[in-house]
Amino acid sequence: MGGTVTTVSSHGEHAFSKANRPAITLLAGLGVEGDAHAGVTVQHRSRVARDPTQPNLRQVHLIHEELFDEVAAAGFTVAPGELGENITTRGIDLLGLPTGTLLRIGREAVVEVTGLRNPCGQIDGFRAGLLKQVVGRDEETGEIVRKAGIMGIVRTGGVVRPGDPIEAELPDGPHHPLERV
Repeated sequence: MGGTVTTVSSHGEHAFSKANRPAITLLAGLGVEGDAHAGVTVQHRSRVARDPTQPNLRQVHLIHEELFDEVAAAGFTVAPGELGENITTRGIDLLGLPTGTLLRIGREAVVEVTGLRNPCGQIDGFRAGLLKQVVGRDEETGEIVRKAGIMGIVRTGGVVRPGDPIEAELPDGPHHPLERV
């Protein structure tokens, strides 16, 4: 199971969107070099306010570019990096991966999938009504469905560029579905 990196993004300050870059460097145990969310402990402001000693399970944010196609059909224009992701992908079912999947990205980098991004109201601040497009309910089960990407931690550092391949290595069973982190 694999795909391709289409865009890489980072931002040195806490901001909703991240600037597209020609490359980003992933640092083992930290995240994206120079990104405001890099660190061993939580860096997201709301999580720091609750408990700054929590481990940072959100070092790298990945979104499937197919989501942008989906929201475009509903009238929303969203470009890579605008939802705060570090790595935009195509051709890999990120949301279908189990917790603990290793994503081998480019020549060296390895990211371990920790869970789903839990979209917040800032998405509606970016584009009014967009939150309903990325969070909904399964029509059959009534369960909440989060589509705004996945989060991970850097196991092995390396440079990541657009065009790099991504290969998913599933963990030994049993597989656990992604939950919000």
